[in-house]
Amino acid sequence: MKTVLIHGQNHKGSTYNIGRMIANKITSDDEIVEFFLPKDLNHFCVGCYKCIDNPETCPFYQEKNKIMKEVESAEILIFTTPTYCMRSSAPMKSFIDLTFNYWMSHRPRKCMFSKKAIVVSTAAGTGAKSAVKDVTTALFYWGIPYILSYGISVQAMNWNGVKEKIKQKIEKDTSKIAKKVLSKKNVKVGIKTKVMFMMMRMMQKANFGSGEADKKYWEDKDWLGKNRPWK
Repeated sequence: MKTVLIHGQNHKGSTYNIGRMIANKITSDDEIVEFFLPKDLNHFCVGCYKCIDNPETCPFYQEKNKIMKEVESAEILIFTTPTYCMRSSAPMKSFIDLTFNYWMSHRPRKCMFSKKAIVVSTAAGTGAKSAVKDVTTALFYWGIPYILSYGISVQAMNWNGVKEKIKQKIEKDTSKIAKKVLSKKNVKVGIKTKVMFMMMRMMQKANFGSGEADKKYWEDKDWLGKNRPWK
């Protein structure tokens, strides 16, 4: 079961360890692919809008495409981000910005509507749930129908400093998450995703989208007709 992890930090701290813990309970090492931000995508979106006309003209397309090819072919996605100033890390936010043309308002990919995702964040104090929400919101707009989140205060600055009692709780929690993911054999697109997709469809039909290139993408998929990405 191919699993791709995208870490919103280069170092292997508490958030990383929890993400790997979940991955190891889901699948074997040879089916895990990992990316670290900013090491594997050290750029910020510059707002040039080139990806609206042609995604391959994004100045950072090569690095981004290397990640997204793995993402598109994975069954399960795990995103980990430390909590920085009550939100996700800057590298994770940059990744979200650089992949905005995957959103349903632009050019959603059919493969996303059958994936499962898990978002993990830790904080020394508070804010982990807010950090998680930054990522889960983006994944919803990608069209991913099954998203689990896990935010926890580890009350420590690094993994070695986390108390054994908290680690025991994390061990139990991650086992529950892995069990949920593995038991979810057939992922179905829910009403919320369908409603959002139909709203974006209406927007494209009314020429209220980002331009002709986006609309042509929808037309080529026949999503303005009878086809849907979850069928």
